[in-house]
Amino acid sequence: QVQLVESGGGLVQAGGSPRLSCAASSGTFSDYPVGWFRQAPGKGREFVATTRWLGGSAYNRYYTDSVRGRFTISRDNAKNTVSLQMNSLKPDDTAVYYCASSSSRLIVSSLSNPGNYDYWGQGTQVTVSV
Repeated sequence: QVQLVESGGGLVQAGGSPRLSCAASSGTFSDYPVGWFRQAPGKGREFVATTRWLGGSAYNRYYTDSVRGRFTISRDNAKNTVSLQMNSLKPDDTAVYYCASSSSRLIVSSLSNPGNYDYWGQGTQVTVSV
């Protein structure tokens, strides 16, 4: 069982650069995918970014098109933490952001499906004002 705790959300002006953090308060990420999803009001949960462990300290990063080039996901398996550096925020980025981890290795085509992640944080609100 992995318990995830997010932090770092809040009210941010458009163009701002907040950083979200997620730590496993119990359990470990092991070598399974860990990433971020978000849910805007009235919408379903949407993939944002995730990591796929390659071994040692190496991992691949994957992003949804709307955040690629603006957001950077980072992972530290030794500390069981994952962060999301968000730059150039837009009002459309307003959502509750969730950290999630899987309990199995996933093929690349499955990484963006929230149904393939087993553990979720409580979410942190990010509101982007114009």
